[in-house]
Amino acid sequence: MGKLLVIVGGGLVVLGLVVMLVGKSQLPLGRLPGDIVYRGKNTSFYFPLTTSILLSVVLSLVLYVISRLRR
Repeated sequence: MGKLLVIVGGGLVVLGLVVMLVGKSQLPLGRLPGDIVYRGKNTSFYFPLTTSILLSVVLSLVLYVISRLRR
């Protein structure tokens, strides 16, 4: 259980650093063409469809490469 907590904690630290670096760069994540934004009179709805697909493809490729390296 201790090893699992250390691994999960390390993963969260790495993920936090990646989010900070992406935030400081001028990448338009969250504002890509294809992201759905609806602004009504009293409401607003935002669904980052293109950003979600792009992140899914990138994560799939990273996990595929990691799995191939572990063999």
